[in-house]
Amino acid sequence: MNIDLKYTLKKTVELLAIPSPVGYTHNAIEWVRKELESLGVKKYNITKKGALIAYVKGKDSNYKKMISAHVDTLGAVVKKVKKNGRLEITNVGGFAWGSVEGEHVTIHTLSEKTYTGTILPIKASVHVYGDVAREMPRTEETMEIRIDEDVKTDQDVFKLGILQGDFVSLDPRTRVLENGYIKSRYLDDKLCVAQILTYLKYLKDNKLKPRTDLYIYFSNFEEIGHGVSVFPEDLDEFIAVDIGLVAGEDAHGDEKKVNIIAKDSRSPYDYTLRKKLQEAADKNKIQYTIGVHNRYGSDATTAILQGFDFKYACIGPNVDATHHYERCHNDGIVETIKLLIAYL
Repeated sequence: MNIDLKYTLKKTVELLAIPSPVGYTHNAIEWVRKELESLGVKKYNITKKGALIAYVKGKDSNYKKMISAHVDTLGAVVKKVKKNGRLEITNVGGFAWGSVEGEHVTIHTLSEKTYTGTILPIKASVHVYGDVAREMPRTEETMEIRIDEDVKTDQDVFKLGILQGDFVSLDPRTRVLENGYIKSRYLDDKLCVAQILTYLKYLKDNKLKPRTDLYIYFSNFEEIGHGVSVFPEDLDEFIAVDIGLVAGEDAHGDEKKVNIIAKDSRSPYDYTLRKKLQEAADKNKIQYTIGVHNRYGSDATTAILQGFDFKYACIGPNVDATHHYERCHNDGIVETIKLLIAYL
């Protein structure tokens, strides 16, 4: 399989550079729309919730498959403008507050003007607070944003146009290393979006069609549990493309392999579909792991909990330190794309 890894990495980096915390994803969806156009995918629509569903005609129109990846990421929302000119924030999506300490952020106002800042503990300096700064728990109540402007009071902040409800995005700090590793915030799930685009590029470059009609869903609320909520009535099976987990007692992933999930915190995945995916991997000598993830959910199991009736699975690249400063390897990226090609 001639897979354009350079394209995958290029598109991953481009998408990672577009802020898209849950609820503020319109720019990322527009980027995906333009990429689909460039790949010759002309049939798509934007849902009322702002997600994008594309359609590619396959060889067999009597069976319908769908794959998905999500453009939304973790982030925050301004909860309160404090009297001292700092911002109290609340998270969107699940992350540990210690994982974002010291991170550079961008505040997105309703006027579309942006300001930068830093997430800090309310008692940050060991010179001032000593061991209190070291030992204080990192929680929503003990973290704040220091704005990179001359603000000393809440009124100073309001004059900038910053208000409660404004979205906050974190710097992804993307690094593509020469030894094959890529590390960044939000490989979950922007890397998977780029992998799906690479699959579509493979079809275009090789003048191929999927075996069956194929829907592609780019969701925008996955991180808070209601990403894919509109489904074609004729859908037979749905595969969410999302990250696998590395390290830990219940995560045996390998960054150089694709992950096929057997069960997450919501449900086991469909047995027959998972078996077909493993058989496709074995037949094509694709390196994979099987994941049982106890603190994890995907758009696929969210859909099943809503009562939709189709087979469902989840595959994706194994990523280390998920929902923190994440890392993956080119080999695992390629193995995931190979599995998409082999199965679809």
